Amino acid sequence: MPSTTPRPADTVPPGLPGLDPRHSHVLTDASGASWHYLDNGPELLARGHEPVGTVLAVHGNPTWSYLWRRLVADALDAADAGTPAWRVVAVDQLEMGLSQRTGEHRPLARRVADLGAFTDALGLTGPVVTLGHDWGGVVSLGWAVDHPDLLAGVALLNTAVHQPDDAPIPAPLRLALAGPVHRLGTRTTRAFLETTLALARPRLAADVAAAYRLPYLSADERDGIEGFVADIPTDAAHPSAAELDRIAAGVARLTVPAVLLWGPHDPIFSDRYLDDLVRRLPHAHVHRFADAGHLIAEDVDWAPPVLSWLSSLSAEGSATSGTDAFTGPRGPSTSGVRTSVPEVADPSASSDPSPSFVPLWAALDARADDTAPAVLDMAAQGGDGRPFTASWRALDRQVRRIAAGLHDIGVRHGDRVSLLVEPGPTLTALVYACLRIGAVVVVADAGLGVRGLTRAQRGAWPRFVVAQRKGLAAARALGWPGVRVSAEPLAPSVRRALGVTHELVNVARSGEGRPLPPEPGPEDEAAVLFTSGSTGPAKGVVYRHAELSALRDALAAHFDVGPETGLVTGFAPFALLGPALGTRSVTPVMDVSSPATLTARAVADAVRASDARIVFLSPAAILNVVDTADALDGGDRAALARVRTFLSTGAPISAELLGSAAALMPAATPHTPYGMTECLLVTDITLDGIREAATAPDDGVCVGRPVGGGEVLVSALDADGAATGAPSAAPGVLGEVLVRAGHLKERYDRLWLTDLAAERDTPPGRWHRTGDVGHLDDQGRLWIEGRLAHVLRTADGPLAPVGPEQHVERVPEVRRAAVVGVGPAGVHQAVAVVEPLDDAHRSGRHVRSGLAPDDLAAAVRAASPVPLAAVLVVGRMPTDVRHNSKIDRIRLAAWADRVLTGGRVGRP
Repeated sequence: MPSTTPRPADTVPPGLPGLDPRHSHVLTDASGASWHYLDNGPELLARGHEPVGTVLAVHGNPTWSYLWRRLVADALDAADAGTPAWRVVAVDQLEMGLSQRTGEHRPLARRVADLGAFTDALGLTGPVVTLGHDWGGVVSLGWAVDHPDLLAGVALLNTAVHQPDDAPIPAPLRLALAGPVHRLGTRTTRAFLETTLALARPRLAADVAAAYRLPYLSADERDGIEGFVADIPTDAAHPSAAELDRIAAGVARLTVPAVLLWGPHDPIFSDRYLDDLVRRLPHAHVHRFADAGHLIAEDVDWAPPVLSWLSSLSAEGSATSGTDAFTGPRGPSTSGVRTSVPEVADPSASSDPSPSFVPLWAALDARADDTAPAVLDMAAQGGDGRPFTASWRALDRQVRRIAAGLHDIGVRHGDRVSLLVEPGPTLTALVYACLRIGAVVVVADAGLGVRGLTRAQRGAWPRFVVAQRKGLAAARALGWPGVRVSAEPLAPSVRRALGVTHELVNVARSGEGRPLPPEPGPEDEAAVLFTSGSTGPAKGVVYRHAELSALRDALAAHFDVGPETGLVTGFAPFALLGPALGTRSVTPVMDVSSPATLTARAVADAVRASDARIVFLSPAAILNVVDTADALDGGDRAALARVRTFLSTGAPISAELLGSAAALMPAATPHTPYGMTECLLVTDITLDGIREAATAPDDGVCVGRPVGGGEVLVSALDADGAATGAPSAAPGVLGEVLVRAGHLKERYDRLWLTDLAAERDTPPGRWHRTGDVGHLDDQGRLWIEGRLAHVLRTADGPLAPVGPEQHVERVPEVRRAAVVGVGPAGVHQAVAVVEPLDDAHRSGRHVRSGLAPDDLAAAVRAASPVPLAAVLVVGRMPTDVRHNSKIDRIRLAAWADRVLTGGRVGRP
């Protein structure tokens, strides 16, 4: 590589957007190399702030210290506001930015040494938190590994320290490295630079893009870009491979606080590399910004959370340097560049199970010799018309075989295993097999749709995927991660086409008679369950074994579940709890991705086949069950008459609909528990309780009192509709609902900032802000009045939508209603959107969306307790994909605003 024309470092010119030239400095190190860097330290001192530590920020390729301008400025503002003062030093690497062009090639080991020479010349003392992006992440981590005496923490934006064995170098980098393209794209032209800048979401403002181009206007100035790309280790023989491996091994031994902020829409550093970093830094706070990409520092407002984290380090006394940055021995690694992360320690060595902890599979163990039915599959009927049935003995044997077989193919404690299998005996056996060996079950049901499932799979990044043919095809076509295991036998050609490595039948066969590894303990992670996505992208919710066992105990006690109770469930998560509860379970014939496909006959068939006494259904399923009740014969009705407990779970339901379903099960006590993926059981109320509450003056849906040892508080809304009030149990206060229970989730998965928001200003203990709004009454009952995001911010204060909607739904012609706000926040105008219940709707004919007919609009206005700016009509309400019942009010509000401002009507 020919050398470029040498030139010394220089400071920034005035006028770069967001960058104060006073922060620009030049420093010469002991070797004579001159560096450009941004430094807010002098300004901090000038303002009377003594720094508590330094952030050492290192850019990647082809950016420069301009990348960190927001943190430099925001740290000053934060210090002025009274938070601990952090100095930010953002350096331009040699051959890059405004630092010196020496004309020399600088491989990774030299860049790490260069950074050390810079900090030595700067006289940098601890505590230091490193911050890096792209290949600056690797260089910053190299400095961190080499300076444990100064290190107080590490923060990273999209980067990587390890190239996995089963994946090639990312395609954009392979192209940049290819023969003549390498120099042409990186140095001769600005192609590599412009491609990187184009990755910003949204596109960079013209003046910001120009600022990024500033140091790289000529080919000579882009010599460092070319050299950086050439230094990417493509295999173990690459000159920088050993240094990358040394850094990667050192990172796995770091114990200092860590933060990983990630943009998943990154064609270079995908979630594959995030997963590797999480395995090396399991204690790190991780947050994936759903809509961010490679230039995450430009895509999201990332500096405030980093400063908040830095303040917490100061407050906790964690921002102290010392030799505790590592655990275990230090020194260069002797393994190859593609060495995997060391296997997680044996859980038996670290877990200390509580004497009161009873694992989920305890009931399965207790009934291991029982030949009675455990799981029935209504969709897999034999020639005699009876459902496929697995006994307790057969289920226990299969669980053990699959558990040992999974361990045999490499599934280890802590590994994530995504299960894309329809409810039934196979899924049940898989869940308990994974739990027995300490694997973490990832459950994202088909109701999320292809896009939602793709987000879930890439977000959780499982190491294994067990799926049926449809799931395997999606995994192959959409590039979902994980070693693929087919849940059903496949022809060899199909296996190859779908990229299947193992078949479950062979996995189970290989586990026959093999011993199981040590069981996990209560503090170990057990599952990642995904939310419905009804209020945004579905979120992964992490449960430990302790919380799942507590949920089992709460359900068993509250609903009096015993060995002979039996469960029929049209709600998959509860179907999987059957073996944990020690009772048989069955899922009726239905499309699990569409609960509204469940029929009354299918429920009766499932009850009759299992002799179940409890039925779990979602509101959307109940609606269709009631609508198809005319198809029931005498035998069906006799079977349903044996049901003792009936539950509607997943979304609020009206007393009328619950009563209609209860009429089909006349001996059953109807319940409608309130909960969420984050806490599956919070409160409960019976139909009689709902009817009693109907006489109360309260608005909203009464969901009863806390159960299972749970607690509920409310944080009052302020005039702007924000939940800022101190959490309390005072009656009649509209606010955000907070819950606490032994079966509350552990955390959100890789959504650290979402966790912080959910735990904001909560009382001592493990509390969760639900995002629901409502109030407690003077009897301690909880009333739900909508979602926090759906609250109208009117000139008269916050308005929750559910109360007005209930009044509108009393109009005979209205099937469902939603009250949404249009116009600017603070002066929202209420608009009612209704789904009519008339002959056209009953027959399935299309209802034209838009302004409601005059007579319907008049009836709705008369029923509404609040003034309505307009009444609109839709043929079908947009709802969530899982329950088919939670109305998407945000989508409706946008549609209503478009209609009322003269835009295209269309459908919401």
